[in-house]
Amino acid sequence: MLKIRLKRLGAKKSPSYRIIVINSTTKREGRPVQELGHYNPKTKVMKLDKASALEWVKKGAQPTETVAYLIKNCNDDGTLNYVKKETVKLSKKAQAKAAAEAEAKAQAEAEAAAESAEKAPAEEAPAEA
Repeated sequence: MLKIRLKRLGAKKSPSYRIIVINSTTKREGRPVQELGHYNPKTKVMKLDKASALEWVKKGAQPTETVAYLIKNCNDDGTLNYVKKETVKLSKKAQAKAAAEAEAKAQAEAEAAAESAEKAPAEEAPAEA
């Protein structure tokens, strides 16, 4: 079975990858069937032959999760369309505090709605004969 996966290059703590098509039983640095491009995760620089990658997928090659993400977010010219995530990771303590604040706010809104319902006179529709 063929896989589309990353082949690691570069020095220690400065990785660089080649995007390759290779047999799934071959070791990571083994000889590839075809090289499709390269990717540097530190600088977010990528060059990928998207047409060839999609052709290999049609032939039955299975892309890894990372390569599938790269193919999906690739422009037509082969560069990466990188979008930085907007979410901020919070610690467990901060998550608990935010959840408590949200619960208190919801409870205060519910109490305010109940008070306004009690104060407002009940409007009755005129009875028709």
